Amino acid sequence: MKKLFITLLTVTLLLSASGCQPKEKSITIAIPNDTTNEARALLLLQDLGLITLKEGASITATINDIADNPYGIKFNEVEAAQLPNILQDVDYAVINSNYAISAGINPVEDSLGIEGGSSFYANILAVKEGNENLPEVKALVAALHSQEVADFILNTYGGSVVSAVEELTDGYDPTIDYAALEGIEISVACSPTPHAEILGVVKEILAQVGIILDIQEYTDYVVPNNVVEDGTVLANYFQHLPYLDDFNEQNGTHIVSVAAVHVEPLGIYGGKQTSLDAIYDSNK
Repeated sequence: MKKLFITLLTVTLLLSASGCQPKEKSITIAIPNDTTNEARALLLLQDLGLITLKEGASITATINDIADNPYGIKFNEVEAAQLPNILQDVDYAVINSNYAISAGINPVEDSLGIEGGSSFYANILAVKEGNENLPEVKALVAALHSQEVADFILNTYGGSVVSAVEELTDGYDPTIDYAALEGIEISVACSPTPHAEILGVVKEILAQVGIILDIQEYTDYVVPNNVVEDGTVLANYFQHLPYLDDFNEQNGTHIVSVAAVHVEPLGIYGGKQTSLDAIYDSNK
């Protein structure tokens, strides 16, 4: 028994001397699994110096496009809407601002790193191709581009959601005969936060000229485009243009953007970790 103990001690000392210590558990980051938001997440992590993507990696990049992962990060690809729910089970998660806000997370105060808010990823109002110039669509755009909506976004979200509108209106389009639209109902499919909340302001603007806004809330990224494509709903408001372009290509749909409204910066949030130091220190 004494000889066995000495042998084990010798092996332990040799492993220690050679640097063959058990490695610490890898850092895990959960990221959105839909095409364009996964790429956004990876680009954010690259900007933070955590990974390097292959040269030419674009807005459809996936974890297969990672050229260098110096910290040995493991990635969990998760449905975007579920990321806040699994945050406590991973070290970090990259979450869309709309889902963060819905979960009671403040992107400005709670994120450990956040996108700059590029208008390239502005959330858009979209309709089926051919409906772009309908007067009710123009009325909807004018209301979404109003000073009232811009003020609501600023005062309500404080930087967690940012208006992407360059030329604000008074809520109405002077080229439209609003009297002819009185009593008409406009249906819009949207995500609950912040889209439905913003549309609540639009509803009040349109109600002043007798237009009824039917706000239909969805919690996924597929149905809102399908109901616009099949004509069940006139418009939707939940996605950015890169996502729509990819959706059209993958599904053979014919949906087009008619207005950019706001940007929801993507951020990285701590789950089991409280700062990014745990990553930077992981390979020391």
